[in-house]
Formats: sequence, C-alpha cells, structure tokens
Amino acid sequence: MPIAANLARVRERIAAAARRAGRHPDEVALMAVTKTFGADPIGEAHAAGLRLFGENRVQEFAGKAESVSALAGAEWRLIGHLQSNKAARAAELFRGIDSLDSLRLAEKLDAAAQKLGRKMPVLLEINLGGEISKSGLDPHSPELEELLLAAPQFHALDFRGLMAIPPFTEDSEGARLYFRRLRELRGAIAKRNLPSITMDELSMGMSHDFEVAIEEGSTCVRIGTAIFGERPQVR
Repeated sequence: MPIAANLARVRERIAAAARRAGRHPDEVALMAVTKTFGADPIGEAHAAGLRLFGENRVQEFAGKAESVSALAGAEWRLIGHLQSNKAARAAELFRGIDSLDSLRLAEKLDAAAQKLGRKMPVLLEINLGGEISKSGLDPHSPELEELLLAAPQFHALDFRGLMAIPPFTEDSEGARLYFRRLRELRGAIAKRNLPSITMDELSMGMSHDFEVAIEEGSTCVRIGTAIFGERPQVR
C-alpha cells in the first residue's frame, strides 16, 4: 500500500488504542523509523504529514542527511545505541538523543551540545529484560541512579523521560508487563522531584506492539514497517 494509506491506518489504530485507554490521541506522538530507507519514501511520509523521524545509526543518517535537509519542519532523533566517540557527530545531526545509556555518554553529549550552543533533549534508555544483546540501563542499577543524580551538571542536556525496547514476543500482549514496568519506573522517578529531570516522555511501542504500549501510557510510538513496509536488505 502507498505510504500515505499506511500512515492513515496507523493513525487510526493509534486513536483507537488511545480511546480504549481513556486518552486523547494527541497525547501520543508518532515517530517514523527510517532505518535503511532512502530519501524518496521519507519524502512521501513527510508529504503525508509526518514530522518526527527516528534513525538508528549515526553513520547511516550522515549519509542521507543532505538529501532530506529540505523537508520543512522535520525533526530527527537518534533512537539506536550511540557510542561515546560518535557523540559529537550525533549532536550535529540530531535534534535529540532517545538512547542515553551511560554517564560517559552524557558527558560527551553535553560537551558537544555546549560547543554547538544547543540544548539537547535526551531520554534514558532502559533495558527492561536484562538482555545482553541490547543496550540500555538496568532499571535497578547503580548506573541509573548515578546518572539521575548527575543530571544537574549537564547544562546542555534536557532530561525528558525514558525509552525502552522490551524483549520481542510474537503476541503483542507479551510486551504489556514490560511497558507497565517502564511506566511505573517513570512514575517512581518523577515522584522524587530530582533537579534537572522531567519525566514527561515515555517512548515505547513499535509496529508489532504499539497499541499495547499506548494502552500502558506511551507518549511516543516508533513505527517503521507498518508505515514503509518491509525494510530493504542491507548488504
């Protein structure tokens, strides 16, 4: 199906899930995940009204940034793992980093954003399932606590909330417990009223489970294949 039609269907599903949870659809931002997709499908999505886009890799987006630079109002965020040695380049390319997962990376990003004279929104990535193959902070780790307490020292970073990718299950209901845990973690952090920390954003839910994520409180769903179709094979 054309991207515009796919997008309309996704928006309908977002609205229905929000209504089931007693929420307004406008409470849920839709991020198009453009990993492996080129300028043409991205341009189609933009023409259909999308403005928020997510990329997984700094190097990949650097290669197509110029080709999408004319898309008015487009906002690009990094949602994949970021190595600290690429923090400076990421700060140049992206409006925000949704995958902050270490104190060292925060230090690098803060320094890079200060040099650019920017305030950079960030989300803390949480590894809900303790999966070795995935990045993110353990929700019970001293590293998470250390980063939360260190937030005031990062004058160029704006700590806005949490992001997570739960363990994959064929049945989307299998992700519900993990989404609920992330929502509860956000609530627990918010109640502490930590300086320089807000917990307004909760980025969770992808093409196969975003409706469950919305029912559990997601404020941003990250959708790729449900909008663009199957991803091209990268060689």
